[in-house]
Amino acid sequence: MKVFKFGGASVTNAERIKNLASVIQSSGEMDLVVVISAMGKMTNALEDVVSSYFEDRDQFKETQDIVIQYHLKIMHDLFPNESHPIYKIVRDLFQEMTHFLETNKSSSHAFVYDQVVSYGEFISTHIVSAYLHSENIKNTWLDVRQCITTSDYYRNARVDWETTQQHISEKVNTKGITITQGFLGAEHTNNFTTTLGREGSDYTAAIFAYCLNAENVTIWKDVPGILNADPRHFSKTRLLHHISYREAIELGFYGASVIHPKTLQPLQRKEIPLYVKSFLNPTEEGTCVGKGVTLDPMTSCFILKKDQILISLSSLDFSFMMEDNIGDVFNLLHRYKMKVELIQNSAISFSVCLDDKYKNLQSLLNKLRSTFKVSCYERVTIYTVRHSQPSEIKALVENKKVLLKQESGETVQLIVQE
Repeated sequence: MKVFKFGGASVTNAERIKNLASVIQSSGEMDLVVVISAMGKMTNALEDVVSSYFEDRDQFKETQDIVIQYHLKIMHDLFPNESHPIYKIVRDLFQEMTHFLETNKSSSHAFVYDQVVSYGEFISTHIVSAYLHSENIKNTWLDVRQCITTSDYYRNARVDWETTQQHISEKVNTKGITITQGFLGAEHTNNFTTTLGREGSDYTAAIFAYCLNAENVTIWKDVPGILNADPRHFSKTRLLHHISYREAIELGFYGASVIHPKTLQPLQRKEIPLYVKSFLNPTEEGTCVGKGVTLDPMTSCFILKKDQILISLSSLDFSFMMEDNIGDVFNLLHRYKMKVELIQNSAISFSVCLDDKYKNLQSLLNKLRSTFKVSCYERVTIYTVRHSQPSEIKALVENKKVLLKQESGETVQLIVQE
């Protein structure tokens, strides 16, 4: 068995779906699990549906129609005959989503988010599966919720590995091609849909590979492989031909957008190689993540995260920031679901850089100000550089205000206002 994963860019329109079929055919692989994301920017569009549901019901129908029309256009391009069974399948899915929103009683944004956003993956995989059948590529469509069991921590659910291993062993046919969804699971109590958090589709591919003892995993993207920097933000980039598991986990931990650490960890445990290749040029070698040399070529790697929040705390009476103070802070960060990106402390101060995914910043600040003197900087950027040269750091911070700098081993981190 091998595992392929195709992201949203690979299924953003009819031509890309045809290309996906060509990649599968030209690979010559007969025994595959193919993990597919929602089409294009459909996750964002479905997030707008959730937002309008909670905040602006006047826009609710309009945001739904955008999602429906997008998929209908792709279906018409792939299946001109509207009597094709895919039309009923997709229509039923949209009716199911609408029924959920009309009858839902929960006020939890995270719960509603997972139930609604998941339709992007269900629709995309049904359309791709139907198109592959039309091209005589036999495949089996599989609801990933029958396989991946998780906690009920909506939007960032944790995998129950033991139950998931059992389900995958029972549900996945190791012969032939299976089409399934990335990003999704089902919580263990009521089987409500959950999502696996950032880069969840890559993680899904790793979960299947681990449980099936796959030979390797290939993530198909619109880039030639893993680059040493994001070309959207850096003018000069280099393709990394090989990265060790450890180095890739380090890069992912600091926010490299290509691979998330949680994707790599199960693969590393069984030494399953991960390839990152271009679906536009599938014969090119791309990048291999596996055992061996740290980096090939050895070069500096640049990572940035925008729209972060830097909070600096000190005690109101200028006493030391001790373990009990810091423990209280971390309890609050956990309570308000803040993702910690960086911490730094001294005798009388404690700084933490955060990602406010759940929009709880003001509630957190109100609580902190009852105990600490608080400074807050919003919309800051974190730069992380691995294997850097001093001249590169100097050039990076030119014309920027550096709020915090931290060095550790091979890594330099900077929080700046631009």
